[in-house]
Amino acid sequence: MASDTTATTDQRARVEESIDALLTAFPPARTPEPEFWGAQFDHGLAWVQHPEGLGGLDVSPRWQAEVDRRIVEAGGSTRNRTQNVLGIGMGAGTIVAHGTEEQQQRFLRPMFTLEEIWCQMFSEPGAGSDLAALATSAKLDGDHWIVNGQKVWTTLGHLAKWGMLVTRTDPDVPKHAGLTYFIVDMESDGVDVRPLYQITGEAEFNEVYFTDVAIPDDLRVGDVGQGWTVAMTTLMNERVAIGGNVQPRGAGAIAQAVEAWERTDAPDRDPAKRDQLLRYWVEAEAMRLTTLRAKEAAKQGTPGPEGSTAKLQWADLNKAITSFTMDLLGPEGMTYPGGYAFTRPDVTSNRTPSPHKAFLRSRANSIEGGTSEVMKNILGERVLGLPGEPRVDKNLPWREVPRS
Repeated sequence: MASDTTATTDQRARVEESIDALLTAFPPARTPEPEFWGAQFDHGLAWVQHPEGLGGLDVSPRWQAEVDRRIVEAGGSTRNRTQNVLGIGMGAGTIVAHGTEEQQQRFLRPMFTLEEIWCQMFSEPGAGSDLAALATSAKLDGDHWIVNGQKVWTTLGHLAKWGMLVTRTDPDVPKHAGLTYFIVDMESDGVDVRPLYQITGEAEFNEVYFTDVAIPDDLRVGDVGQGWTVAMTTLMNERVAIGGNVQPRGAGAIAQAVEAWERTDAPDRDPAKRDQLLRYWVEAEAMRLTTLRAKEAAKQGTPGPEGSTAKLQWADLNKAITSFTMDLLGPEGMTYPGGYAFTRPDVTSNRTPSPHKAFLRSRANSIEGGTSEVMKNILGERVLGLPGEPRVDKNLPWREVPRS
């Protein structure tokens, strides 16, 4: 116990020393954001759990919340974490865990400074929740891999410089064993990004077509055939990034619900709705504190199933609160400010969505980052120890598995 306390004290001292040095040399209120974020990386405060030299201090990730709090209090911004969430929240941990030293040195810093935006390409029209069933092929040709296929639901693919891509390199082995993971230059010849028009009026998502796209072998992450293992690291980080974001007390969807309640004329304030609002506020606060406690107890390495727990709970609660807000708005909730004009989001924007848009966008929460049904399977099997679902194709070669 004493050694644990000493280690915690030492880590705190290292983190605080680095924060003080960063804020002194680069006052965030007077330093351009990209320059400040670059200095933050160099001081080991981008991802504190990463090794030194890779944006970290090799300490527990629990200290990242303290770093971000100090930066915001000093007038800085952490918006890069949300505006390059695919890279910073998912890609970075994957590259540190499975990438080569050259890949780590090349990609991590510009990812954190927003110089290079990232996207993720896992889902396919015929392989959504069943990631291992994907069909996009990669065939080795000398020192390059030639990729053909289609991906879908690619967030910010129209803005991304780099993409995380899982392909099938061996169709003659069981589906989980024949996958290989790549980093792909989204500006390569043969990459075609097409917008998907959503109910919000935005094309946040895209479909991506690959036609004879050449990817150098040095952009392969992990060994050939190790794609499933590498992809699981990405997905576990994704669920933490989606469900593990600790907002200030009373912020987010519940703040919009409270605002809608306060705008309601006093005679129209239904006591039953008031009680429901209070219940949602308590649930939101309980989830915030639970997530904060999970971050405090976090250890280094690939996240565990706790990310799936937070993601599942957040998806259900966010959908419920945004629906309740629409109810509070009454007839106003039937309109959509600004209409449904087609737009493609710009990563530099940081606007809080209207309650109407938040409601429409929340419909995707139980699908993106793994469906809620998949999250329940993970919790049942990995946390509760329940028997897994029958998998009749587990040992079949991929090419023999029936597909739609």
